Amino acid sequence: MARLAYGPIMIATLLVAVASVASFPEHAAAECTNSGRFSTWLNNFKRQARAEGISQRTISRALDGVTLDRKIISRDRRQSFFAQSFATFSKRLATDNRIKTGRRKIEKRREIFERAERDYGVPPEVITAFWALESDFGVGMGKYSILRALATLAYDCRRKELFTGELMYALKILDKGWVKPRDMIGSWAGEMGQTQFLPKHYLEHAVDYDGNGTRNLFKSDADIIGTTAAFIKHLGWRRGEPWLQEVRAHPNMPWEKADLSIKLPRSQWAEWGVTDAKGRPLKSDDMPTSLVLPMGRKGPAFLAYSNFDVYTQWNHSLSYCITAAYLATRIGRTGGPMQGRDRDIPALSLREAKELQRILARRGFDVGKIDGIIGSKTRAAVKKMQIKYGLPADSYPTPRLLRRMRG
Repeated sequence: MARLAYGPIMIATLLVAVASVASFPEHAAAECTNSGRFSTWLNNFKRQARAEGISQRTISRALDGVTLDRKIISRDRRQSFFAQSFATFSKRLATDNRIKTGRRKIEKRREIFERAERDYGVPPEVITAFWALESDFGVGMGKYSILRALATLAYDCRRKELFTGELMYALKILDKGWVKPRDMIGSWAGEMGQTQFLPKHYLEHAVDYDGNGTRNLFKSDADIIGTTAAFIKHLGWRRGEPWLQEVRAHPNMPWEKADLSIKLPRSQWAEWGVTDAKGRPLKSDDMPTSLVLPMGRKGPAFLAYSNFDVYTQWNHSLSYCITAAYLATRIGRTGGPMQGRDRDIPALSLREAKELQRILARRGFDVGKIDGIIGSKTRAAVKKMQIKYGLPADSYPTPRLLRRMRG
């Protein structure tokens, strides 16, 4: 699920990390060649839409006069926002202003938030953290015509099938009368509303929470709150359970166990010396959780609970997920200022990160695209190399590791 100065952060990040509520194919080709005229493609799409039962009036209102936006195609193929370090990313997005604004929003719409928590089990702070990151509570939804953006991306060869479907879903939303074409203004990647849903998820999960007969994620706080809660529940949210907790890790613990894919009882982390952020003992129980180190063993440390899986479905970027979950703890006053983020921890430059990925690929590791973005595949390969060289296996790539690999 698709947003920066600092409006919708997914405007610049959507297709790098499978943003917002969308799941984009990671193997999609970055470069391909378009053939055929856009006008010919558009006329064919209009006929397809009519065949799927969309009214001619909706098709004409939405697509007559739409032209190709080549800037969107260029932007789609050159994204680097998630190549930022976790420290930079989280500082820019999990701000004190967003914490205060989120708390004010909860207070102002308390009855709606309480109703959403009763209906779906999702706490207000979880909803508001997503709301803050995706659009700054509506201030930064984007300035693009969603219909033109989707038509451009549907015509483009890179993800033609995906966005052809999304454009069709957008027409179905219009056909229902939930919003008007002129109100469909949002991200260049086609995401809609204040929590930046792609049309498919808008159509399938939007709820009429204000009871006015429509489902407007652009203007209705009630619909935004109810729909976001409903979708989070759909992604697997577990009522009454935590999602993220900042902790302190013991310096001599088995670092190779610090991995989002490894879930252990909370009692095991306690046995290895992990404490809460203030140094107090953890609850020693069987609740499954993972230890996550976004900046390695010397940076911030978090226990990620089962509900954190919802964040990784909302967005595949670990930096985004931790930032959104951490911001929710701050809005809800269950977490304090992040520890360890400002330490002088050596990090790879974008050029060095690409070099690291190329070396790993040559050694037989699947790191995905060579883009300098340290995703789950690169982290998994880094851990194996750290183990090989006898280094602390915290999955965090450092200049020291790169020097060893060059040799």
